[in-house]
Amino acid sequence: MTRRKFTSKFKTKVALAAIKEQDSLTVLAQKYDLLPQQITTWKREFIEGAGSIFERKQKSKKQILRKRKKFFSKS
Repeated sequence: MTRRKFTSKFKTKVALAAIKEQDSLTVLAQKYDLLPQQITTWKREFIEGAGSIFERKQKSKKQILRKRKKFFSKS
């Protein structure tokens, strides 16, 4: 079986749904056909990376995009 790949947009959607806590992890896992642990991991990574949004504008756009790409390619 081949490993599934998820876009950063999809990971963000799932992470935000988990952060909202309107549904349990079990419900979200069934809804998105994922394991609850995967959702927990994406939620944690999203929260940890959220601070980079407010970093000083001295960093170039390329550096920020590279950082985001690295962050979302972990899973």
